[in-house]
Amino acid sequence: MNRFICALLLIGSIFLSSCAQNNNISDMDKENNSALIVYYSETGTTEAIAKKISQVTGADLYRIEPEQPYTSADLDWQDNNSRSTKEMNDRSARPAIKNGKVNLDNVATVYLGYPIWWDQAPRVVNTFIESNDLSGKKIVTFCTSGETSIDGSVRQLKSAYPALDFVKGRRLNGASVNEIEKWIASMKK
Repeated sequence: MNRFICALLLIGSIFLSSCAQNNNISDMDKENNSALIVYYSETGTTEAIAKKISQVTGADLYRIEPEQPYTSADLDWQDNNSRSTKEMNDRSARPAIKNGKVNLDNVATVYLGYPIWWDQAPRVVNTFIESNDLSGKKIVTFCTSGETSIDGSVRQLKSAYPALDFVKGRRLNGASVNEIEKWIASMKK
């Protein structure tokens, strides 16, 4: 009889532990839902990472879209007359975006993702920042790039917007969901 009771207690405790709240990073962010993933992507690489971050955090996605879409010729970084080259060489360039303002009232953390262009965030990212009130928000940067690190772009953003709270993120080319979970968890320590 004692063995039977012990076995029942053991099974019951295992069952209760499996039903206990799982406090992994995804569940905490999904409960709070105080994050938003804002990203700009031309080729889909940055978008794929943004979607994985959304999968981990449960946060909504917000895509920055240029009012005038870029063509292949516009994106030719080897052509000094291409649109992207001209924009990146003009620090004051602010290409218009379709969906300028976003409601950030209940957002504490903005994950801001972009491809690296000329060691910086593309100018449409500046347009987004200047179109929205990001004061008081934690801005976690992430990028995609063939070779360039995120460092130069974060320095440029911090210099351009010293009142904002930029957190140096990571270059996440090809990052798995597991790698993103670890990255996000490391920031919460």
